[in-house]
Amino acid sequence: MATTTEPAIASVRDTIRVALRVVLPTLAGGVIKRRPLGLAAAQKLQLDRPAVQLLRRLRTRYGAGPLRLRVPGRSIDLALSGEDVAEVLAAAPVPFSPSTKEKRAALGHFQPHGVLISDATDRPPRRRFNEDVLEPGRPLHDLAVPFAAAIGEEAASLRQRGTLDWDTFNVAWWRLVRRITLGESAVDDDGLTDALARLRKDANWAYAHPRRDRLHDQFRTRLIGHLERAEPGSLAEAIASVGPSGERTMEVIADQVAHWLFAFDAAGIVTFRALALLATHPAALERAAEEVATADLTAPNQFPYLRACALESVRLWPTTPALLRESTAKTPWGPAGTTILIFTPFFHRDPERLSYADRFEPGIWLDGSAAANPALVPFSAGPAICPGRDLVLFCASTMLAHLIHGRRFELLAGAVLGPERPLPATLDNFHLKFAALT
Repeated sequence: MATTTEPAIASVRDTIRVALRVVLPTLAGGVIKRRPLGLAAAQKLQLDRPAVQLLRRLRTRYGAGPLRLRVPGRSIDLALSGEDVAEVLAAAPVPFSPSTKEKRAALGHFQPHGVLISDATDRPPRRRFNEDVLEPGRPLHDLAVPFAAAIGEEAASLRQRGTLDWDTFNVAWWRLVRRITLGESAVDDDGLTDALARLRKDANWAYAHPRRDRLHDQFRTRLIGHLERAEPGSLAEAIASVGPSGERTMEVIADQVAHWLFAFDAAGIVTFRALALLATHPAALERAAEEVATADLTAPNQFPYLRACALESVRLWPTTPALLRESTAKTPWGPAGTTILIFTPFFHRDPERLSYADRFEPGIWLDGSAAANPALVPFSAGPAICPGRDLVLFCASTMLAHLIHGRRFELLAGAVLGPERPLPATLDNFHLKFAALT
């Protein structure tokens, strides 16, 4: 049942434990731009495991309602039940706004007009714009045909290799992202996404790092140049059909697209981890291979099972480990300005609530089990759910389909995975390496 009472108050010692075991490891891994060294250390130490264990103990000690952390000068509550997760995420943007102090400080480095950090006045038209272009709720986008062709061509370059590591995959993935988002002319524009990467690294530090206004202006100008070409078969073409309107200037539009590029980076991580899961789970790979074998890979497909594999990748290793909301008015959670922290690895890997917590179970996304659990939020939930979720799943599943078609992958390095043992709580995608076998 959703919370109707005041939050329990954590002790100073438990607040420090949350800071050390939940907050600091999350920040060290890079919230906006993943840090390879930080993620490698997190995998070696399996830092998400003690974080989940701590939150389970706190739920036992304080109850399943919200838990107020003792942070001087701030009102910060930790969600500990799936019902509370559902309540908070369903009530966006009022009274629980996605635009929090921390998020504004971080995302402001490269998308100051992004919908996630927009106020109550600007948010509705910006959200509509995102939905008009990205078409959430539709498994196949209007531009699915050219998108599928682009994925097939980029995947072909990867299929020529006997081994596949992250660096190789990431180059092809970013070529694909620029192609889908901006068109053929942007395929080789590494400078655009390199500039975004630098801004995102700054964003990891939020308000602790000064903003590089000049670099951001250069990035945005370069991005607008690609958008104004509105190349056929790209999201830029879809944007042109919507067009600027009122306050929706090209600068505002560019900031929405900057967020899409940012989100596509996480989608690449999800896809590569899903490949690792398929490579180490023969039964799942066999089912995926059967789905692909009957498909025409020259045309767009929905690939329900591969989509489920991608969703399981996000459940097991959330690419957004901390969902934040900020109250716009007094609520049972606290006064206006209260920050609510939802630590997704806790809800996605809680063995007390999930019999499959540490197993690869894509079937839960097909039989309704996941949909019935409000705490499983791979793309967030409620009115602020990721508007690009269906496009991301299309790209991830189609890339996986091309990679596994007529071949299998052996995981050579980076992790030990398999159906016989609990899956690791933390997985470093940067050091995974595969052998491609026919």
